[in-house]
Amino acid sequence: MTPQRKDAARNWDRITTVARELVDEGTPLQLNDVARRAGLGVGTVYRHFPTTEALLETVATPCLEALTDHGRQVLAHDDAWHAFSTFLTQLVEAQVTDPALAKVSAAASDVLPRTTELKRQIIAIGTELLTRARAAGTVRPDLADGDLVPLMCGISYATYVHSETPADRLPTARRYLDTLLRGLSA
Repeated sequence: MTPQRKDAARNWDRITTVARELVDEGTPLQLNDVARRAGLGVGTVYRHFPTTEALLETVATPCLEALTDHGRQVLAHDDAWHAFSTFLTQLVEAQVTDPALAKVSAAASDVLPRTTELKRQIIAIGTELLTRARAAGTVRPDLADGDLVPLMCGISYATYVHSETPADRLPTARRYLDTLLRGLSA
C-alpha cells in the first residue's frame, strides 16, 4: 500500500474526526456536511470516502477492532462462563455507547471488506465462546449459535428505545444483559 501524502493523511484524519463528532451528536452523516464542517472541498471527502456508508464503517472500525481484540483475550480465559458473559457484556456496552457501531451492526450489508472481516471474527469468537460454555455445562444447551446476534441486537435496540437519555443507556443495557445472562445460565 502506497503511503498517503501528508496533506491527504491530514484530510483523512480531519474527515474521520468530524464524522465521529457528527455520529456522536446523533446528526445524520452526510458527506457534504462533513466537508463543510471539516473545511474541505466536497471532492476531497468523496476521494477518501465514496459513500456515507464507507465513512461510517471507517468511524466504527476502531470499536470493531477493540471488540475483536477483547474477544481474543477472553478466549484465553479458563472459565467458560466468565469468558462468554464478559464478551457479551463488552459487545452490548460497545453497541450502546458507540452510535457508529450500532448503525454498522444493523446494516444489511457492508461496504468495506475490513468491516465484513471484523464482524465475521466477532461472530466466530462469540460462537466459540458459546460452544465452550455449552461444553462446560454453564449455558443452556438449547441456546443455538445463531441466537446470539439477535439477542445482542435486541438488547441494544431495547436500550435505545427505553432509555430516557444517552446517559441511561449503559445502566439500562447492563440491567437487560444481566437478566438475559441469568436466563441463559445452566
